[in-house]
Amino acid sequence: MSTQPDLLYSEEEEALRAAVRDLLADHCAAAGVIARTESDAPHDLAAWKALADGMGLAGLLVPEAQGGQGATHREAAVVLEELGRAVAPVPYLTSAVVATEALLECSADGLLAELASGRRIGALAVALNVAPGGAHRTVRHEDGALYGELTGIADAAVADVLLVPADDGGLYAVDAEAATVTPQVSFDLTRPLATVTLDGAAGRRLGDAEPAVRRALRAGAGLLASEQLGVADWALTETVRYLKERTQFNRPVGGFQALKHRLAQLWLEVVSLRAAARNAADALATGEDIDVAVAVAQAYAAPVAVHAAEEAVQLHAGIGMTWEHPAHLYLKRAKADSIACGTAGAHRTTLAELVDLQAP
Repeated sequence: MSTQPDLLYSEEEEALRAAVRDLLADHCAAAGVIARTESDAPHDLAAWKALADGMGLAGLLVPEAQGGQGATHREAAVVLEELGRAVAPVPYLTSAVVATEALLECSADGLLAELASGRRIGALAVALNVAPGGAHRTVRHEDGALYGELTGIADAAVADVLLVPADDGGLYAVDAEAATVTPQVSFDLTRPLATVTLDGAAGRRLGDAEPAVRRALRAGAGLLASEQLGVADWALTETVRYLKERTQFNRPVGGFQALKHRLAQLWLEVVSLRAAARNAADALATGEDIDVAVAVAQAYAAPVAVHAAEEAVQLHAGIGMTWEHPAHLYLKRAKADSIACGTAGAHRTTLAELVDLQAP
């Protein structure tokens, strides 16, 4: 008999949040993140090392017997909230969640331990926009070598190992050095995309691609909602703070009724998003009603995160339109996340099928 999920944060989860927030305050100040997006090295590997090696967070989803921390998706969701709140340019979602879940399905213990320790970074070579269960491209497997091109691969530029689905139904581990990784123009500069080209690259078969990719993308979609929550919560908090300080006609702008109504509506949306994201994380942790919880969270998260980021840009007025202010980073992350792991519309369609409420 299933029990009602507890969506509140535990003391341990709040302590984890505080530790991650402190670390990101040291490593991911807005000015530094903006400067990285203008360089040819957008990823903050120092922050990643601190998260993965210093705090052991890359292995949260990996059992202790396989070299990880043996935590659950609830703790990983807290980490992703804080990463979203800082728009941190680190490959946590792609390596510590998506690639790790694929390896857990394949029982690839050696590679799992390397990803869990942070010694290596993994990337699943499936386009960022593919929804759980959706069609994705594969490469050709011929005479023990892999041939083909895959586009839209998030964080491939910083990966040490690529998990590549092939046309023979297998999932193969390929050293990134054996592939040609070409940066693509990415809307979200803090999570760059790349094209991966394989021309006779050697690959080690890990297991069957279909269940591994499905599991990885389902966990990615469910925990992406927590990142979107972090983006939305930052946008709301910073906008409220700014409107309390900004004055017009000798009174705080936030005191005007029209803006109060907009902020109140946004607060309701963010609170509801928190419930949906926490429910998805709890479902992934307990294994109960995962598909429904993930579909609900993703159907709701994208429009809320985008709306929050748009309000932040607009209500910060002129300064919100400048490159120096970080609001544009959050808007771009929110917009990119809105198509990552499937669009809200795709998840609504999936949800309708799951609960047998088909459109007429």
